[in-house]
Amino acid sequence: MHFQRIEDLRVDHDKSQIEIAAYLNLNRNVYWRYEKGIREIPAWAVIKLADLYQTTTDYILGRTDDPSPRA
Repeated sequence: MHFQRIEDLRVDHDKSQIEIAAYLNLNRNVYWRYEKGIREIPAWAVIKLADLYQTTTDYILGRTDDPSPRA
């Protein structure tokens, strides 16, 4: 599965792969593999990214097109 949304969110927030990898405490190459769908992204990383980008895990996973978190 290609996680285009994590790449799009990263670019939209002017972050580098190195910055996001450091935030997740990962090697940049591991994060790159998540973006490209070479490696499955773990649930804990999806949750942390949703927190960082102030969106929902459903949005990151493509289950909704609404990036707004519910109040």
